[in-house]
Amino acid sequence: MKALLVLVLVFTYGSVSLVNKWGEELIDGIADVPFTIIITDQKNMIIWMGIHQKEQGGVFHTLNIGDSLEGAFDRWSSKRKNMVCASKGSEKYILLWKKCFYNEEQAKAYMFGPGEEYFELEARVKELDTANHELDAIIESSYDGIYITDKYGNTLKTNSAIERITGIPKHYYLGKNIAHLIKRGILQESVTQHVIEQKRTVSLVQKNYNNKETLMTGSPIFDEKGEIDKIVTNIRDLTELNQLNEELQKAMLLNKEYEKEISRLKSISSLEPDIIIESEKMRDLYQMTQRMARFDTSILILGETGVGKDILARYIYRTSSRFEKGQFVKINCGAIPKELIESELFGYEGGAFSGANRTGKAGLFELAHKGILFLDEIGELPLSVQVKLLRAVQDKEILRVGGTKTKKVDVRIVSATNRNLKEMVRKGEFREDLYYRLSVVPVCIPPLRERKDDILPLVYFLLNAYNQKYYLSKKLDQKLHDFLLHYEWPGNVRELSNLMERMLLTVPKDILGMDDLPDDYKSFCKLADEPSLDLSLKEIAEQAEKKALEKALVHYGTTYEIARKLKTSQATIVRKLQKYKLTE
Repeated sequence: MKALLVLVLVFTYGSVSLVNKWGEELIDGIADVPFTIIITDQKNMIIWMGIHQKEQGGVFHTLNIGDSLEGAFDRWSSKRKNMVCASKGSEKYILLWKKCFYNEEQAKAYMFGPGEEYFELEARVKELDTANHELDAIIESSYDGIYITDKYGNTLKTNSAIERITGIPKHYYLGKNIAHLIKRGILQESVTQHVIEQKRTVSLVQKNYNNKETLMTGSPIFDEKGEIDKIVTNIRDLTELNQLNEELQKAMLLNKEYEKEISRLKSISSLEPDIIIESEKMRDLYQMTQRMARFDTSILILGETGVGKDILARYIYRTSSRFEKGQFVKINCGAIPKELIESELFGYEGGAFSGANRTGKAGLFELAHKGILFLDEIGELPLSVQVKLLRAVQDKEILRVGGTKTKKVDVRIVSATNRNLKEMVRKGEFREDLYYRLSVVPVCIPPLRERKDDILPLVYFLLNAYNQKYYLSKKLDQKLHDFLLHYEWPGNVRELSNLMERMLLTVPKDILGMDDLPDDYKSFCKLADEPSLDLSLKEIAEQAEKKALEKALVHYGTTYEIARKLKTSQATIVRKLQKYKLTE
């Protein structure tokens, strides 16, 4: 009992002499305590051990006085003051030691205990340390801010992302209560407090101290009793997301516009298959018109009869932004009686005049809302209607015949004429203010005789179209090709189309030639012949002059018109006709 008391004193109070007034009796007593006790010198060399302790087996069976205690084990690890973990194979021990005196010299007294549970605990601690390190790394690497508090709202942990979002160093938050952060103005509202009160996940959006819009989502962590232990809050910067979303929306809208533009450009040829242009003049004109079609302004198309003003107007509609919004509505101002033109354009109310529909009728302006109204032969529009048209173009509103309330309309005006509107304005036949409203962008289509490169492509197109329409397979010989190319076509494309259809239907042959031309064209066949070299220069000039007069007589009704076209006086024309005996 005395030996056990001394041993307790040694391991409780430190260095105590093991050799005292009880002498060897004390050492023999230590050997009887229920622990393995070994005494070493300062270098851990064994200087004493109980004899019967060798009988315990294992590592103790091989130990002898003078052996190195540390060298007897595979692993010898000092954990903290006065404690060693040691193992030999599968045997694991915990050694507690204290300084002592043995034979009046400093020594160490080691008390052995089983170490399996400690080694398992140590392994689990390592696993927990690794898991905590990984968790810390995950939290720190999150792009969103992570904010962890206890159940009272005291800040336990946060990550570096919160510095980017709030502009405040993360160490400032540690240890501070949410109420303090609200008081300082760093937070407007506490999602943590909502989670504590509601005991569920809560989200809210607010602007933070750095004036950034953030989405804060707080989630509770419950203990084994079902009570809130901690609150984890995820903070997402919505400012960046909103900016990205806005940029995405802009990119999507722009992409849609590109798709529409590509679709529009691809569909031009298929929507208008009768647009046949090869000459540089017409290519430039259509390219310019395509650019103008994108701008919502009025266009005035000028040109002789039959040059294709209607086709160009439809091309403007097809290539404009109004193609998908509204209709293309056409009216020939010269084909409708003056008494009806106003009601056709602007509509009328029920009972506006005798014979009028009881419920009224919408005019072409209303039908063309969001689209294009094509006013063909605008030069034929009566002056009385021009005033009302000016108001519709200028103010974007109309008044039905018999109506009292105006109506807003969104209509783009494209007009066309073969007349000289400037001359009409000078003579007072056309309103000057309306002229300038309609001709913001004037476009003049050149006559077919001034764009020879378009003639043969048009001939082939028409020949193929009429062959398909009437199930024919006719062709043209070379001389007829040459004639069609050199003929001046005063009626332009319309005249060419008329001649091609007429010849294909009336001539029974499969190959059409010069002999198959109608009689009114045969008088011009000689124009394609080269002048004979046997004639004098004067005779050649007179021959050409005669042919020109013959041609002019076919297309112009009076000597005044011929004189204006050939840029000479009417008296000269009369004299020349008499000279060549071309008068009746």
